[in-house]
Amino acid sequence: MPELPEVEVVRAGLARGVVGRTVDTVVVGHPRAVRRHPEGGEHFAQLLTGRAITAARRRGKYLWLTLDGPGAASSAPEALLAHLGMSGQLLVVPPTKPPEPHLRVRVTFRDGGRELRFVDQRTFGGLAVAAVDRQAGVPAPIAHIAPDPLEPVFDDAVFAAAIRRRRTGVKRALLDQTLVSGIGNIYADEALWRAGLHFARPTETLTRPETGRLMAAVRAVLGESLAAGGTSFDALYVSTEGVSGLFERSLAVYGRAGEPCPRCGTPIRRDAFMNRSSHTCPACQPRPRRGRW
Repeated sequence: MPELPEVEVVRAGLARGVVGRTVDTVVVGHPRAVRRHPEGGEHFAQLLTGRAITAARRRGKYLWLTLDGPGAASSAPEALLAHLGMSGQLLVVPPTKPPEPHLRVRVTFRDGGRELRFVDQRTFGGLAVAAVDRQAGVPAPIAHIAPDPLEPVFDDAVFAAAIRRRRTGVKRALLDQTLVSGIGNIYADEALWRAGLHFARPTETLTRPETGRLMAAVRAVLGESLAAGGTSFDALYVSTEGVSGLFERSLAVYGRAGEPCPRCGTPIRRDAFMNRSSHTCPACQPRPRRGRW
């Protein structure tokens, strides 16, 4: 599933490709693509048609396009909210490009230029038009999600206190979107390796310097991935222009079981974790005596 760097790459592409343009037509080709819009595909299309896109924003793994003017049924500001799921792609392509095999939603613009397409092979992602919570500044359906580490409003001290109160394993805490958003399995493993912390380390035992070191590692790995265009393990994650990310080449531990640790040479260990995997260096990230898995 795309994580924060991949979604941010897509957001930046949308900012370049669709912001400032006015929607002309909307065609919903599969109802699951708009299942998060309770009123259905026809209503979804009606709300978008004739609206100008004013900005492209993101929180964690969600992104949204803010729309000008109020919607038909509300005086609140509205946005086109998107979640890419496992295989979703938001592409900005020429109108003459043949339809993709898994094209779900097609949006054209009044200027006749490149169109916006939502392509989703597995249909786990989705689009919706939602009211924007004025106080939180994000669409109402995701107002409960915590800020991500790259947002100016993210408070390290608040996070440090909250994570110690949670009494769980540190990796579980990093994946908890009510504590911090945008971090998934890949970047949690990479950040924990950089910080020298085992994924099962109990959060209540973390010191303030350790949480500070952890968040510095999180920001470093996210920033480096952004610079590389994100991580692409297959063709399902691409930018709006269809370009794959290259950060896979820089991964230190994730997916490297049995290979030497880049820091000390010890073979990387893989453990089962929440129906997924965790990758650690046994020497650099010592297992706690009483861990929380």
